[in-house]
Amino acid sequence: MSNKSNNDINKSRMPRAVWTLGFVSLFMDVSSELVHCLLPVFMISTLGASTLSLGILEGFAEATALISKMFSGVLSDWLGKRKALAVIGYGLSALTKPLFPLAQTIGWVFTARIVDRIGKGIRGAPRDALVAEITPYELRGAAYGLRQSLDTVGAFVGPILAIVLMLVFANDIRSVYWFAVIPGVMAVVLLVFFVHEPERKGDGKPMRFPISKSELAKLGSAYWWIVIVGGVLTMARFSEAFLVLRAQSVGLSAAWVPMVMVVMSVVYSLAAYPVGVLSDRIDRRSILIIGTGILIIADIILAFATSIWGVMIGVAFWGLHMGFSQGLLATLVADTTPKEMLGTAFGAFNFVSGIVLLAASALAGLLWDVVGPSATFLAGAGFTAVSFVGLLILYGKKRVAPPIL
Repeated sequence: MSNKSNNDINKSRMPRAVWTLGFVSLFMDVSSELVHCLLPVFMISTLGASTLSLGILEGFAEATALISKMFSGVLSDWLGKRKALAVIGYGLSALTKPLFPLAQTIGWVFTARIVDRIGKGIRGAPRDALVAEITPYELRGAAYGLRQSLDTVGAFVGPILAIVLMLVFANDIRSVYWFAVIPGVMAVVLLVFFVHEPERKGDGKPMRFPISKSELAKLGSAYWWIVIVGGVLTMARFSEAFLVLRAQSVGLSAAWVPMVMVVMSVVYSLAAYPVGVLSDRIDRRSILIIGTGILIIADIILAFATSIWGVMIGVAFWGLHMGFSQGLLATLVADTTPKEMLGTAFGAFNFVSGIVLLAASALAGLLWDVVGPSATFLAGAGFTAVSFVGLLILYGKKRVAPPIL
């Protein structure tokens, strides 16, 4: 067989490291979601927190993760080391898991949650940049979709495990939380021993620190449109803790609360990879527009649902939206960014999203406490409509072309 044929086969085959990174995400998501799916119940029922304080904590925690990605992404470009930062991030998250079952106050939970999210922030942008570096352009959408899909498998395995353990331990959340330590450690081991970073070719000149104004100016208008649209969409997609609270508000018992995340994550997982593959064949923005419309439907259903089944239908649409948007946003960031600035681009994108998420979750909690659940989700639908308009404007511009790598 000729060298050309071998190269064609290699380009058509998903790199092994992408699969491995997907399973790393899967194990860490099992660990994190086992904790997260029960956290609203644990904070409000066990520790006596208010809905507003839950919203602030969740917003602050997720914003911390996204803001941290800015600095880890920039650092990964500057140092040229993606894997080392990813290992630090995953390791930090694994180390926080024993703090949750030991927590006696909201302060303990706050500390554990923030440190865990810092770990997520440190690993996120370098990992996403690494995926772009090891994947041929013609498989990029599929690669991000695959990693996101495997990540989301962990996001529903974790809640299923939580349901089983809650039944076994008679709703003792602290006992359930101890089981989150095991998959967290497995994720770190898998990353350390089975993912190898490709050698980065350079011209021998020292890299300039990429957070400078002149370096950021290299990110063009197409990239910044993606950042703006993603930011507005984040305002509409506040913490998923409110999905759990919505299910509780219509009568779902504590032991079965994790089923909310199971439903969302199953739909998310099933959609993410096929959507990623489809995005390699048609304009990615058109798919993202569809996903934005799905979120509007989800918010409206959740606003007016009066039964557990109604809430679950809304949650399923929410998961479908995630499948249509999360991998695509990452792919669009990669498409509009020079290779040497991938970490910075993912970091800046997540920095903006983090600031917005903090405000969104605090506003969601405030609306919930003052007006009620319906107001929270109707506000989300309104912000989603704004994002929808932004995407239509972006769609009307010249089609985004891949950067020269």
